[in-house]
Amino acid sequence: MTNTDHDKGLGASAEEPREMPLPGDPKAIFLGGLFILAALGAAYLASEIVVPLVLAFILKLLLQPGVRTLEQLYVTRTLASLLLILLVFGTIVGLTAAISGPASTWAARLPQGISRLEDRLVFLRAPIDALQEFLAQVDRHGEGTSSTLVMNLMAKVFAGTQSVASGFFLTVLFLFFLLVHGDTFLRRVVEILPRFGNKRQAVDISQKIESDISAYLITITIMNAVVGTATAIVTWYTGLGDPILWGTVAFLLNYVPILGPASGVVIFLLAGLLTIDTLWRALMPAVLYLGIHLAEGEIITPTLLAKRFTLNPVVVIVSLIFWFWMWGAAGAIIAVPMLAIAKIICDRVQPLAALGHFLEG
Repeated sequence: MTNTDHDKGLGASAEEPREMPLPGDPKAIFLGGLFILAALGAAYLASEIVVPLVLAFILKLLLQPGVRTLEQLYVTRTLASLLLILLVFGTIVGLTAAISGPASTWAARLPQGISRLEDRLVFLRAPIDALQEFLAQVDRHGEGTSSTLVMNLMAKVFAGTQSVASGFFLTVLFLFFLLVHGDTFLRRVVEILPRFGNKRQAVDISQKIESDISAYLITITIMNAVVGTATAIVTWYTGLGDPILWGTVAFLLNYVPILGPASGVVIFLLAGLLTIDTLWRALMPAVLYLGIHLAEGEIITPTLLAKRFTLNPVVVIVSLIFWFWMWGAAGAIIAVPMLAIAKIICDRVQPLAALGHFLEG
């Protein structure tokens, strides 16, 4: 290390730590807690409107760079917004149409394959019997049957997905007006703030949210597409079949950190056991998918996003579970972007600096 580097190191270590004052007024803490509870209650009760609005805001951050690029090519903002919305949702509709046939085939194949799965998973017979005994005990001390419990669980899992499907039109409507007139909100906020410092802070927060979250969303969308393509190749190579279906499943699951890839491993394991005769070949789709995810999720994507922000993994998993409980599948997908937005705001508002430091990875 040179003397200059040594001096820089000493200078860095001698820097004063950033002040992160904790709120000391119990009344402010109590009122803040009440406000958060009221906001969460309203978000839960009005989920049919709030979820499409939040989804539209997240998609706006994803598409905003594209709108500005088209504006530089002398395309009006309205036309640019329409073109990008048609591109995104046209792709979604096209993929849905492409995978609907294979998905229906697999769904019809599943009931006949249950006995095959039971034979191949005979080594799990003991824990399965223990689980069934536990469910029987729950039935004896409560109401309903095990099948009722399973159906209730599945209804809960897909409740959010059904809500997103029913709010498709609202999401598109909100997204269009946010893309065309979204900057109006920032201008109005800046105009009503009393001090120049507050105005500059609002602009800084808005620009940081747009740049960092857009970079995050674009990066993970590209990486998810790479994961989906690699998974499609793997499923074709291993003989699982329907590469477009499995590539789309991998692409979508990768939007949900930790829980999505874990679910994907289980799905590919069961699909392999259901389809492929040789045991080691049946395990290959799940093993290769896990390898793809580890390379992407643990090495490539963190390296690309490390300069933008890092999040506390414990807070991430809690956020995923909480927003899944609140809004179903849609909540799990947008949990991390919302957490990242919260961290950006906390880092730039002095009273919330301690919370922003807690959210940091």
